Amino acid sequence: MKGFVYVNQVSGSNQLRTLINKLSVEPNYYFVRSFHAVSGIRRQLPEDLFPGFAGQMFNREQELRWKQKAVGYELLLLSRREIAPDLGFEPIDYNGQAIDWEICDRSAYLYNTDETQFPKGFIYQGVDGKDILPQTLPIIQRYFQDSATATVHFVALAVNSNIKFD
Repeated sequence: MKGFVYVNQVSGSNQLRTLINKLSVEPNYYFVRSFHAVSGIRRQLPEDLFPGFAGQMFNREQELRWKQKAVGYELLLLSRREIAPDLGFEPIDYNGQAIDWEICDRSAYLYNTDETQFPKGFIYQGVDGKDILPQTLPIIQRYFQDSATATVHFVALAVNSNIKFD
């Protein structure tokens, strides 16, 4: 299956939020990192931590990653479909040559809620803000491989599209 890898930069959190809304395909999941905490994986954007210094939004189509820079945010979009050019993303290339990406979906293994790596535990929350068990999440890993070199460059989180949602 063909994949697409893009980069972009935005000047602030309002532009970032606009792109998140445009790329939204329910169900979405979010993970935000701030200097003092991580959000855990949540169905709603954690407003108390957004935009943080880094984060990601993922759904069945793509994962959007952001990282704060001196001015604005650097964005990486890992997608299983081409995106509209008006969103401002540019495909990643190698010395001016387009890269032919292949994707492969695999099972994901999530942290336990009592993972010691996270002193306050790791949170999984549903759309209503209530804690949910990690085993109930339809999350997979999507590998992005350069078809010319067979090198996996990115591993994205994604929502399993074989599961039907109400």
